[in-house]
Amino acid sequence: MTQTSDSPSTPAPEPLLVEVADGIAWLRLNRPDAMNSLDNALKDALVAALREVGEDPAVRCVVLTGTGRAFCVGQDLKEHVRSLGDPTSTLETTVTDHYNPIVIALSTMNKPVVAALNGVAAGAGMSFALACDFRVASEQAGLNTSFAGIALSCDSGASWTLPRLVGPARAKELLLLPRTVSAAEALAMGLVTKVVPADELEATVTELARTLADGPTLAYGSIRRAVAYSAGAGLPAALAHEAELMALTGRSSDHRAAVDAFLAKEKPTYTGT
Repeated sequence: MTQTSDSPSTPAPEPLLVEVADGIAWLRLNRPDAMNSLDNALKDALVAALREVGEDPAVRCVVLTGTGRAFCVGQDLKEHVRSLGDPTSTLETTVTDHYNPIVIALSTMNKPVVAALNGVAAGAGMSFALACDFRVASEQAGLNTSFAGIALSCDSGASWTLPRLVGPARAKELLLLPRTVSAAEALAMGLVTKVVPADELEATVTELARTLADGPTLAYGSIRRAVAYSAGAGLPAALAHEAELMALTGRSSDHRAAVDAFLAKEKPTYTGT
């Protein structure tokens, strides 16, 4: 005779943990046993969360990180293998439905974004990190493009961000001959902003995020937009776009607060508007 338990089964953990406090939103990829690989549940949750925090005026800085020993190793290949038998499911659909919206949100929201690289970032996970403004890496972190290693092209903006960070020749080397780049080498290449001991990562990122959240959010967002626009524009168009953004930020309350504080020889207090 088999005895059954009346106790409910343990619910599955949330694939994404979102914490918002004091102007900072922490988004933690939460599939540690799968090295935060991207299954549909996590991809859906990340798209929704990024859109929400991107539009929330109370959020003035966003941090993306992982739980466990990895930041994100890209697509969940076990799920992908199962999907190969479904003629309606292709990599193109997950790129257009998930990866592209994630990268657009990370790179264009009107506030700064920090990637806290607690471990390896590979494939789309590396691409997500490259879409952020800052990449603070643990000494235990590593970066790997991975795509060619499973006979795929690249996605999630790697062909756009990587050459802009390391140049076309080095970008093609990293894409065509994928390998794990250590945190120290990534720093030397310009792939990451800073490398710290693993036990200092959270505190270092928290300090940076606090500085950004206390700063002039509209100006930060406008600088992001100016840099992105100018990457594909000629000088006259870039200058015209800069003028538009200067007019926008020149009318902001943060600009007035900064000027008043400068004249009074005081530290400004920004509201993000």
